[in-house]
Amino acid sequence: MSKRAAIAGLCLLVLVGAIALSLAIGARSIDLETVWHALTAFDPSDKDQLIVRTTRVSRTVIGVLAGAALGVAGALMQSLTRNPFADPGLLGINAGASLAVVIALSTGLATGFAAQVPVAFVGAGLAAILVYAIGARGAAAGAPVRLALAGVALTALLTSITYAVLMVNESTLDQYRMWVAGSLTGRQAEDVLPLIPIVLVAILAALIASRQLEAVALGEDAARALGVNIAAIRTVIIVLVTLLAAAATAAAGPIVFVGLAVPHLARALIGASLPWLVVVSAFGGAALVLLCDVVGRVVAPPGEIGVGITTAFIGGIIFALMARRMKVVEL
Repeated sequence: MSKRAAIAGLCLLVLVGAIALSLAIGARSIDLETVWHALTAFDPSDKDQLIVRTTRVSRTVIGVLAGAALGVAGALMQSLTRNPFADPGLLGINAGASLAVVIALSTGLATGFAAQVPVAFVGAGLAAILVYAIGARGAAAGAPVRLALAGVALTALLTSITYAVLMVNESTLDQYRMWVAGSLTGRQAEDVLPLIPIVLVAILAALIASRQLEAVALGEDAARALGVNIAAIRTVIIVLVTLLAAAATAAAGPIVFVGLAVPHLARALIGASLPWLVVVSAFGGAALVLLCDVVGRVVAPPGEIGVGITTAFIGGIIFALMARRMKVVEL
């Protein structure tokens, strides 16, 4: 077995462990045997099994979905821009989703989480399309630097509009702050089922397109010599990043750090092979979100801290230590 396959297998084992912890740990701890029975021989009269089936399965599914999507989106974004500190948020996805949710809340179009999912997804997608439309004009059209600059500018604009709406609508602010913190609670797996095939297809497409993206990373001249259509592969990758990040944001709100640090750490472990990077980032991103969610459940009983806050806090510390102890991984 190769080193990369071994690391991918280890990450998968960590993810399985994180899933087990997510199903067992919370305000009420449940033993793994009861968790297993809840999944394989459900008894609705058992309160512990009922908690597992009605609450924890949903938040675990959403955590895996959001974490895997963010991990792969970050890996693609960093490879596309050749910047190890690039994040899917560069395309204005979080800002677009946030503004869409705020407008929907203030107009009464989306009062519950189930209604917020498609609204956030559409808002994120429209923001990314606008960024690409701006970055694709003029000289060096579609270049990663132009897209990043367009994303930063659009994010600032959309964020200012979002805050302007919130300033004049306090009731919307109360609802919005629960969404913007990033959380796996108050959600049902049924609400995000349409996002699951989107994420799975996008990850599969990322694996298929990864070899061509690797060629682009060698430089445009080398990529053209290998017969790669640079404009086409950039467009494909941007579409995939948009779908993945939009799905994650719609499902769990804006969760920071995962799309930044997980691919960077994965690259340090397995090197620059993009297909393996996609696999490891998917497993690692899902495991990180679930583990941070578990930590958020137990650090402030009887309440809990949203996963978006714990990923920012724990992930920031880890990333700072990585920056001190290792060189920035070259792309």
